[in-house]
Amino acid sequence: MAARGHVQDPNDRRLRPIYDYLDNGNNKMAIQQADKLLKKHKDLHCAKVLKAIGLQRTGKQDEAYALAQEVAALEPTDDNSLQALTILYREMHRPELVTKLYEAAVKKVPNSEEYHSHLFMAYARVGEYKKMQQAGMALYKIVPKNPYYFWSVMSLIMQSISAQDENLSKTMFLPLAERMVEKMVKEDKIEAEAEVELYYMILERLEKYQEALDVVRGKLGEKLTSELQSRENKCMAMYKKLCRWPECNALSRRLLLKNSDDWQFYITYFDSVFQLIDESWTPPLEEEQSLEGEVHYSIEQAVKFIEERITEESKSARPLRGPYLAKLELIRRLRCRGCNDEYKLGEPEELMFQYFKKFGDKPCCFTDLKVFVDLLPSNQYTKFISQLLEVIPLSAAAESEVALPADIKALQQHLCVVQLTRLLGIYHAMDKKEKLTAVRELMLRYRHGLEFGKTCLKTELQFSDYYCLLAVHLLLDLWLEEGEETAVWQCLTFLEEGLSHSPSNAQFKLLLIRIYCRLGAFEPVAELYSSLDAKHIQHDTIGYLLTRYAESLGHYAAASQSCNFALRFFHSNQKDTSEYIIQAYKYGAFEKIPEFIAFRNRLNSSLHFAQVRTERMLLDLLLEANISTSLEESIKSMSLSPEEDDIPWKDLRDNRDLTVLFNWDPKDRDISEEHRKLSLEEETVWLRIRSLTLRLVSGLPTLSHTIQPKNSEKTAENGVSSKIDTIRSLLQQLEAAVDSGKKFLEQKIQYPVLGPPPTRMAGFFSNGSCQCQTSLFYLVSDIYELDTNGLEDSAEIQERIGNSFKSLIERLTDLFNKCKGDLIEVRDGTLKTQPNLLENLVFFVETISITLWVSSYCDSVLRPFKSNLQKKKKKKKESSVAMPPVFTHFLDYVTELQTLTSNVIDHIKGLEIILTALKLEELSLKDTLLLQTDGEVS
Repeated sequence: MAARGHVQDPNDRRLRPIYDYLDNGNNKMAIQQADKLLKKHKDLHCAKVLKAIGLQRTGKQDEAYALAQEVAALEPTDDNSLQALTILYREMHRPELVTKLYEAAVKKVPNSEEYHSHLFMAYARVGEYKKMQQAGMALYKIVPKNPYYFWSVMSLIMQSISAQDENLSKTMFLPLAERMVEKMVKEDKIEAEAEVELYYMILERLEKYQEALDVVRGKLGEKLTSELQSRENKCMAMYKKLCRWPECNALSRRLLLKNSDDWQFYITYFDSVFQLIDESWTPPLEEEQSLEGEVHYSIEQAVKFIEERITEESKSARPLRGPYLAKLELIRRLRCRGCNDEYKLGEPEELMFQYFKKFGDKPCCFTDLKVFVDLLPSNQYTKFISQLLEVIPLSAAAESEVALPADIKALQQHLCVVQLTRLLGIYHAMDKKEKLTAVRELMLRYRHGLEFGKTCLKTELQFSDYYCLLAVHLLLDLWLEEGEETAVWQCLTFLEEGLSHSPSNAQFKLLLIRIYCRLGAFEPVAELYSSLDAKHIQHDTIGYLLTRYAESLGHYAAASQSCNFALRFFHSNQKDTSEYIIQAYKYGAFEKIPEFIAFRNRLNSSLHFAQVRTERMLLDLLLEANISTSLEESIKSMSLSPEEDDIPWKDLRDNRDLTVLFNWDPKDRDISEEHRKLSLEEETVWLRIRSLTLRLVSGLPTLSHTIQPKNSEKTAENGVSSKIDTIRSLLQQLEAAVDSGKKFLEQKIQYPVLGPPPTRMAGFFSNGSCQCQTSLFYLVSDIYELDTNGLEDSAEIQERIGNSFKSLIERLTDLFNKCKGDLIEVRDGTLKTQPNLLENLVFFVETISITLWVSSYCDSVLRPFKSNLQKKKKKKKESSVAMPPVFTHFLDYVTELQTLTSNVIDHIKGLEIILTALKLEELSLKDTLLLQTDGEVS
């Protein structure tokens, strides 16, 4: 809880039991204790606030707010009350109220350092940068400490970052911040590294790169000590901005002489060398070559320098990878430029072979060489792999048996070669029989490798896990490329076997999730995802693996839960980021503040955030509207409005990690930048369709029928006409989004197996759900028109509505027919799933829900018309008053709808029976694809 105040007074002792109850989660007792105390001490404000906290935590938000405002109106200045109110307002997600609280406290106690700093932090929570600047200066005037002065400077920088007008940022806020810091520099008052960092940040944002360089190289730069090579890195950044390539080159060369394993400086060194060659730079005759010393400006010097680093490395006690990889990087760059000098460095095949001999037993060897496999000629791939295999110490018990490694070092080397074999496309070129042989060998090696991991803890991975993953990848090829159904079930058995030996292997779990979802089996997925124990940002980066399939496979509870997990993270992000910013101010980590702001903005613009928010609201309406509450109440509780669109379409960020699954495929089969762009485009179009559907549904209650006769003046007055205009406008937007979706699907894009999963859009169009839902919203427009014009002279509208009812029933029946079939087919002991039937059924349930909401609106319009007609009939005592055809159409439609829904319910019950009765014992995993070919293989 809050700090209880530093001066011990009797009130602290009285309040302590309430604090303890709140800390222990016993909120009811805290309220009772507070009431007892308030009977004796009516003016004890803190007790009231603590009671309000108890009320807030027991769900009585309105009472808590009223009580808090009662105390806040008294403008308390005691620390206990202020701290308790701050906690309460935070729990209410009302940080703006904290600012008012401390503004009042500062007016009453103008010289309090503590209250002024609390006010500054309260402004920081709500992003009031101008007020932060003023509060910082006010604080500095009371207590002239450097940190307070620089809080004000940093707030100016934040104003410049948040300013819409970039010109204003560079002509007003940043120059003012620069002058404020220069004043401190002239007065020699700069004390801390953070203050130098801030000065550097201002100059960099003002694009005064030379001045920034002078600061770093000068006396102030001596304070930059907290990070290793902080000063050198800043110098390097400024040299690059100023295009001072001689200095860039000399500095990177000097840093590589100190540490020849620092890869970032090799990149800068090569960049600068080639820039100098392109500029035909030559060293000045009389002056020094550069501020940083000797400069290399030719390929010969670069080659010689790298060779020297390798010679030096051979004398090193610890083997360093940097110099060897630098040699390959230089060859790659020379080849890209079409230079003929690469022969001076040697043959890439030989260099990679030597690298493998030196570092092949390290897990990083594969990722190091992966970057440079393009240097190998394709006709040398098999020879290169054979060459690597020759140097691995493998031994076989008999000639016909597989040669196996005797230790972990040999196993790691062999594993590296197997990964390279997959990367070079050798496995892909195999026929079915060869692939199956390779799978059997890989699984044999996997099981043999388990011997080396007998002492591993449950949280550690087995050394041979990658063999199992590679075997599964080969089987996936057989399943997806050659339609071998048995292969996918073998994948599951291998992965489950792998997971039993390596319970913490995330790759096994992720691959199982993808395969189970693809097969339409969601139940094991929720448990697997839960065991991944996704933390913080992972809810955004890998959450799509769960949310994409949960609802579409009919697991509504799991879908709701997975959306909740993600939304909890996104909503807490706003509050958490404010706390990070405050800590950054407190500890002077000013350069981190813009990063935290950018992080918050990126999460607020997250594609996944927009998706889970939209899907969660649609899901809640499906599960609750007109069941536990009315549609109108449900929409009201979600604060949904058809006019409002809170999705930042222009700024949407795709934060999904599409490479979370390990992949050893060649470049032409791997996920490309083009796939990422296409996936984002598809996801955005689908999100737009879902968002517009949600907004259209939320507009239905706004069209509620009013009994008085309508005319154009009335409708303009009560604003209903604008509501139907909104519906019609949204309907046009939906049509446009649907057209975009159809055009996108015409491209028939195939993502890589382990790439981004496609959206549900294709199924939505192909099964007829889209046409059904669109026609339902057109029906709403027609019914509204009938409601406005009345029954007289509306034969054309009535006929249109009658046709809509008929076609709607036909479309719904057609959609239902596409849900029929066996979810699981068993043929000759082979199992095939039909997940598309399940997806169609889910779409049908959603469409029928929208149908019922629209039917409810139709009923609310037609019922008053019918009762008016019956009243007229009674008055005139006429037996043969013709009933308008729309009533007959509606009654027929409702009857057919009831029949259809009862058929669907029977179908779903039948599916449950079939799944329960499925004799799983008839399925044998022994009779697998691998054993069928056993005779051929041996």
